[in-house]
Amino acid sequence: MTRQSNQISIENDPRWAAVVARDTKADGQFVYAVKTTGIYCNPSSLARLPNPKNVLFFDSAEQAQAAGYRPSKRATRDQSDLAAQHAATVAAACRRIEQAEALPALSELADAAGLSSFHFHRVFKAVTGLTPKGYAAAHRSRRVRQQLSDGNSVTDALYEAGFNSNSRFYEAADQLLGMKPADYRAAGQNNDIRFAVGQCSLGAILVAQSERGVCAILLGDDPHQLVCDLQDKFRRANLIGADPEFEQLIAQVVGFIEAPAIGLDLPLDVQGTAFQERVWQALREIPVGSTASYAEIAQAIGAPQAVRAVAQACGANSLAVAIPCHRVVRSDGNLSGYRWGVERKRQLLERESR
Repeated sequence: MTRQSNQISIENDPRWAAVVARDTKADGQFVYAVKTTGIYCNPSSLARLPNPKNVLFFDSAEQAQAAGYRPSKRATRDQSDLAAQHAATVAAACRRIEQAEALPALSELADAAGLSSFHFHRVFKAVTGLTPKGYAAAHRSRRVRQQLSDGNSVTDALYEAGFNSNSRFYEAADQLLGMKPADYRAAGQNNDIRFAVGQCSLGAILVAQSERGVCAILLGDDPHQLVCDLQDKFRRANLIGADPEFEQLIAQVVGFIEAPAIGLDLPLDVQGTAFQERVWQALREIPVGSTASYAEIAQAIGAPQAVRAVAQACGANSLAVAIPCHRVVRSDGNLSGYRWGVERKRQLLERESR
């Protein structure tokens, strides 16, 4: 294609119109590169407009970089300003979702943010790690849990959380709470949780199981403290001490700790927020003997900016080794905090690398 024909093609491309208008709604949908300078910019960049015959379009910054282009200094400043703008935009959208009786339509949230629906959805997920619908569900879950924990009736809790009918609430309650609402309000009352405490090379270990599956695997130095931690988590559940059959389960967990290659295939009773459960699922997909950084996990769940939230989700994990948060390390490969101690994390990784 000649430079003149390329100019005509670019000028007739609707993306060029967005560049000329410096349209912020087009940011995130494509970038443009300039052949003569070797740089690329977002559509809304305030940089001087190039001659269209020297312009190329790419679907993403990554594609432009792969083709040999680099971000301009202006683009870098714009990106920093844009990140701050996106954070403020998403924060405002979160407030709208939290204050609304029902989830606002995606188009309504996007219009309020001054973005296209596609771009708003992408920005929201990048900042929070969740889609707007997922964020609304997680917020509703928190409200239900808080209302029930405060001692409010199930009826008050469901209406306070935005459910407009009993049937819709009870349909969602199992996913929101992991048990019947009345049982959650009673801190696990009416639920039998069997548990056993044992010893392994990492110290004391407690394994607990509800009707749904293993609900806790705790590690520590003091067996009594582990039992207290379990009681705090399920304050009114019927905690049942080990019997010979259940002790086989704890032996299976201990066996996996000592020899990770044997694998650990157990039904789990996982209870967390929507974001936490996405992180925990990503952790379970890390192969034995491998590690991933917090940033890589954030990228894997489609939330590259949520690195700190990923670390917090790892810290909230109550199922040691079954959900292998010990396989997550810093980007430089060094070990960072671990709920059950960095030294235990080091030992687990050493065994898995053999």
